[in-house]
Amino acid sequence: MSRLSIILPAKNEAAALKNLLPRLTAAQPGAEIIVVDDGSTDDTKAVCADSGVTCLSSPYSMGNGAAIKRGARAAIGDILVFMDGDGQHDPADIERLVARLEEGYDMVIGARDWESQAGVGRGLANTLYNWLASRMTGHVVADLTSGFRVTRAHRFREFLHLLPNGFSYPTTSTMAFFRSAYGVAYEPIKAAERIGKSHIKPLKDGIRFLLIIFKIATLYSPLKLFAPVSLAFIGLGFVNYAFTYVASGRLTNGSTLMWSAGVIVFLIGLVSEQITSLTYRRDE
Repeated sequence: MSRLSIILPAKNEAAALKNLLPRLTAAQPGAEIIVVDDGSTDDTKAVCADSGVTCLSSPYSMGNGAAIKRGARAAIGDILVFMDGDGQHDPADIERLVARLEEGYDMVIGARDWESQAGVGRGLANTLYNWLASRMTGHVVADLTSGFRVTRAHRFREFLHLLPNGFSYPTTSTMAFFRSAYGVAYEPIKAAERIGKSHIKPLKDGIRFLLIIFKIATLYSPLKLFAPVSLAFIGLGFVNYAFTYVASGRLTNGSTLMWSAGVIVFLIGLVSEQITSLTYRRDE
């Protein structure tokens, strides 16, 4: 029977962990539980010690993704369970996600419904990410950014070098699994309201979330993003040429610049496609 390792990144989540860790231990008594303390200044270490779980502490905050990578390296289980340390995820759902994994998948992600989204803005952003990722991969992506997921350890560790140190590790890992033709499934979950204050900053992280859109493309197939943009520039160039030809009977610099931009964008996409292919290449 496969052993579970449950990994929880936590930064000043002592209040949530006091309630969560006993529930985790009761729900999965045989599992290895690792709390990765990302430079907390509260009593996270003491809470972990009282609950008898492993606590890996960082001397300063390195980011959510960095905590995930550290936990994945230290875990000894065959199956890794990633959960948020803020109390949003229900330990009782682990059994359902693991059961789906045993059906032959390599990763099972807990998919939140609309009521479980942290506000209308986050819900709309996640809907956009899911739609774009679905278009890029050709598969239905129900929740691209969910931090509650179960995966086979050896598969997940293949992509540790790709994972960022920040909050977008779920996006990166999901797209990497699709790109490598590893089976991904979704299991509906309900996420509770987090305990304590969120570490997400609307302005700073809003810009970061916009960059996720480009990461979705570059992690899977850059040409699927760059080719339509290139065609749009070329099309605008012809429209501008038709207008200026009718109006003044000549070709303007504007049309030439648009055509040039279209060619440049296509070439950037072509080079990005080759780089992406090399990124996923492994020596067997």
